[in-house]
Amino acid sequence: MVVEGMTTGTASGKAGFDHYWRQQGAWVEEPNVRRGGESGVQRLFAADGQMIYVKRQVGHIYRSWLHPFGRPTVLRERDALTALYQLDVKVPKMIFCGTQRDENNEWRALLVTKSLDGFEEYEHWLQGGGRERHGEAVYEQVLQSLATNLARMHRGRWQHSCIYIKHVFVRVTGEGSAARGEVALLDLEKCRQRMTAQQAASHDMKQLRRHSSFSDPDWRKLIYLYEAAFGSSIKGLE
Repeated sequence: MVVEGMTTGTASGKAGFDHYWRQQGAWVEEPNVRRGGESGVQRLFAADGQMIYVKRQVGHIYRSWLHPFGRPTVLRERDALTALYQLDVKVPKMIFCGTQRDENNEWRALLVTKSLDGFEEYEHWLQGGGRERHGEAVYEQVLQSLATNLARMHRGRWQHSCIYIKHVFVRVTGEGSAARGEVALLDLEKCRQRMTAQQAASHDMKQLRRHSSFSDPDWRKLIYLYEAAFGSSIKGLE
C-alpha cells in the first residue's frame, strides 16, 4: 500500500510507484548502506526520451520530533524540492515521489527527477577550462547565480545542510557576448527549515567555504554578491 506519494506526471499512486520501481538504469550513485537501510540513484530514459534520475531507497529513514518512528528521507527531499521550486531556486524538477511498505513492513521509497540538461559539477566545469573559455564576465554570472540561489533559499529559512561544492552545478548557454552562466543546487536530502534565515545562511555559507576551493578573491566576490542578494551581512564569512 502506498502511504505517501505525489507526482507531476501522468502516473500516480500505487501505479506510479510500481511503474518507476520496475524501471532499471545505470547506477550513478551506487546504493549506500546507512540510516538502517540503503539508498542509490539510477539514470534512465522515460518513454518520451527525457533523461530522468530515480533515487531508490529501502529502509532508509530519518527521525525527528515530528517523526520519532522514522520517515523515508525522500519525503524530506520532496518537501525541500517543492519549497525551493516555489522560492525560484534552481533545483531539479520533480516528476514523482512515493513510499510503500513491502511484505516485511519495511519502507521502500522513490524520488524521480528530470535531468538538469547541460549542467555539470562546478569543479568539473573549471577543470575543463570553462572559466577561461567563456571569460571573466560569464564567471561572474556564475558567482551571481550561485549567490542569488543561495540567498533565495536562505531567505525562505531553508538550510541545505550539505552544501559541498560538488552539489553546485553550472551551465553556460550561448556563445561570445551572448553567453550566460547559471547555477543549480543538488542533493537536498538533508535540507531543512531553520527558525531564522540567519541561522540557515550562517550554517551553509561557512560549510561551503570549508568544502570548496574558491580562491580568496573569488570567495570575497561571492560573499559580496551573496550579502547583497540576502539583504544583510553574515558574521564570520571572511
